[in-house]
Amino acid sequence: MKNCKLASLHGDDHKRTVVAVGNVKIGEDLVVIAGPCGVESEEQTIKTARKVKEAGAHMLRGGAFKPRTSPYDFQGLGLKGLKILERAKRETGLPVVTEVIDPRDVSWVCEYADVLQIGTRNMQNFCLLKEVGRVGKPVLLKRGMYSTLREWLNCAEYILAEGNPHVILCERGIRTFETYTRNTLDLSMVPSVREVSHLPLIVDPSHGTGKASLIEPMSLAAIAAGADGIMIEVHHNPREALSDKDQALSPVVFAGLMRKLQLLRSHMNEIHCEREHTPQEMAL
Repeated sequence: MKNCKLASLHGDDHKRTVVAVGNVKIGEDLVVIAGPCGVESEEQTIKTARKVKEAGAHMLRGGAFKPRTSPYDFQGLGLKGLKILERAKRETGLPVVTEVIDPRDVSWVCEYADVLQIGTRNMQNFCLLKEVGRVGKPVLLKRGMYSTLREWLNCAEYILAEGNPHVILCERGIRTFETYTRNTLDLSMVPSVREVSHLPLIVDPSHGTGKASLIEPMSLAAIAAGADGIMIEVHHNPREALSDKDQALSPVVFAGLMRKLQLLRSHMNEIHCEREHTPQEMAL
């Protein structure tokens, strides 16, 4: 990763970036970002936000702008959606993560969002990367569906080079020959990123699998692999979702997953403490 002057570790394993979003520290704590794929209405968004907050989520996700494969699919509510997210934040206290898709929109989307998401289709939209690099807001950079680790980190470099150090990487699956899942969730990227970069990394098992039944095991696997957090799509009534209904969890299922994640995290902390204090390692 010679060209990644700012994103690489350069042999310094203690140089780990922590991105603070309010009281949430990504790269230090286990962070769960949850919410609907798209903001459809005020009732849907606020009801879902309340549920994920009750379950223990730390941040709220929701798309006001939805770049879709078909031009006839639901494209989001735009400014109206951003205002709904702002109301959900006021009601729950959850910081908002939302996607920005056009460099011209960055400045005013910053008025509503706490974290700017760059989606997989825009990972190599270099004009957009430079623009979010200039504003200083935390940026969640999703891996492109056909992108290598080197290409991904070079896109992070564009943001960092503009002076914005608050970059969070997001593994969301890549396109392979497999058709059973929506994408192939590449969890090998979790330890791989940690080997070469200081940037925090979260995993999106919703887009990574496209199947609600697979989200729980892949979420647990992501945390076990060392991810700093996960991002999950939750809808108060998944059957009514206007986008990605097959991968949306109900609030009840999400609450059950949160309990398992917290239990797994506590066990991992215990194992880590035991490793640090074994006589064999202390003698080395």
